[in-house]
Amino acid sequence: MQDWLEGRIAIITGSSSGIGAALARDFLHRGARVVINARREAKLQELAAELGPDRVACVAGDASEDATIDRLFQAARDKFEDEADLVVVNAGRGLNGSVVTSDTSQWEEMIRTNILGAARLMRAAAHRLLADIEHSGSSWQQQARDIVVLGSTVGRHISPFSSMYGSTKFAVNSLAEAMRREIGPKGVRVTLIEPGFVRSEFQGVAGYADDWFNSVVERIGPVLTPEDCAEIIAFIVSRPPAVHLSDALIRPTRQDYP
Repeated sequence: MQDWLEGRIAIITGSSSGIGAALARDFLHRGARVVINARREAKLQELAAELGPDRVACVAGDASEDATIDRLFQAARDKFEDEADLVVVNAGRGLNGSVVTSDTSQWEEMIRTNILGAARLMRAAAHRLLADIEHSGSSWQQQARDIVVLGSTVGRHISPFSSMYGSTKFAVNSLAEAMRREIGPKGVRVTLIEPGFVRSEFQGVAGYADDWFNSVVERIGPVLTPEDCAEIIAFIVSRPPAVHLSDALIRPTRQDYP
């Protein structure tokens, strides 16, 4: 059976750690080429050195900024002499607490990254992938094109304990489904991925206390790994172009809520 991931060019934001880094490894293992992005250039270079320079391009910078987004697509053309056909909208950040309890000084940065940044990249990816279909002269069924958007279980199931973060993922969920209905009929697949508890750097950056997270792991564990999520995403984007698994909610088996 043909693997529709082999030979493709993927852009992955937020790829210095966690799901993004796991995706870069998985995609390369399956024969794709990748443009990796994160704010931490040193971490990107470490990952590129691990994966090998021939099939990896690094673009450090804030993925919520138009200039960085333009550089991502240009890097694909410069390094691989072709257009990216797979964009993973993964960059984002969490925030512990609700509307009542969370740190208000962090609201604007989180909203800028999780909603505005995601929307900018989704828009740019849609324009470029649709233009590539139009100009390639071949049927969309001959080459898969994907936009993969990382949401969260709390974007579907309301949690009062992380409602500010959850509200940004509600927005992303809505944007992904709206874009799927808009450009799916034109041949571009838009997939929403909604992970539950994943062990990564996310918890520390979001401000969750170690003892709280450890208590969650003890109650519902083992929790997901970034590799668990990457494997499922790779399966989805390696389907034939006329097959679309548009929404995947991924939980540890024992996770009851959210």
